[in-house]
Amino acid sequence: MSQEKKHIDPLIQLCLTGDRAAQLEIYNRYYKGMYNISKRIVKDSAVAEDVMQESLLTAFTKLDTFKGEVSFGAWLKRIVINNSIQHYRKQIKRHEIGINNVLYKVEDNEGYVADDGIDELKAQKVIETMKLLKDNYRISLTLYLIEGYDYEEISEIMQITYANCRTMISRAKNSLRQKLITVL
Repeated sequence: MSQEKKHIDPLIQLCLTGDRAAQLEIYNRYYKGMYNISKRIVKDSAVAEDVMQESLLTAFTKLDTFKGEVSFGAWLKRIVINNSIQHYRKQIKRHEIGINNVLYKVEDNEGYVADDGIDELKAQKVIETMKLLKDNYRISLTLYLIEGYDYEEISEIMQITYANCRTMISRAKNSLRQKLITVL
């Protein structure tokens, strides 16, 4: 039996009973490694810190599913990696089109005050350019970028297949990019 396994098993049993001291001990043993793994994936220390905390909470709430087939550290590492990848994908999704940030600001017409007129002007140009797109492109892109629906929801709303939805949004983005190049 490995040295780590000897010392971690009693802590895991205590954590299963809700022992805060045992949870703190596990946190102290693993937080640096969890943080480093997450930071390498998400590339932002604040987000890595959040992912680490979420992962630890997930581990404690799912501790009863830990079977001991792998070491506790490997199990915890897998949770951190999965959560980090999920956060990273969300970050990429938000920045998929360079104008995304402008589009999200446009969503709240009442509360949005432009820091400078440039952002507002860009947002207006984007909205005007979106009106030039084919109807199905404009609708799908509006649902995706501005309203925040995911592909499944959009495919249900538009009554198309999931694959068609992804293709349509991809083509709509490309069409919007091409039209923006000529407008901006």
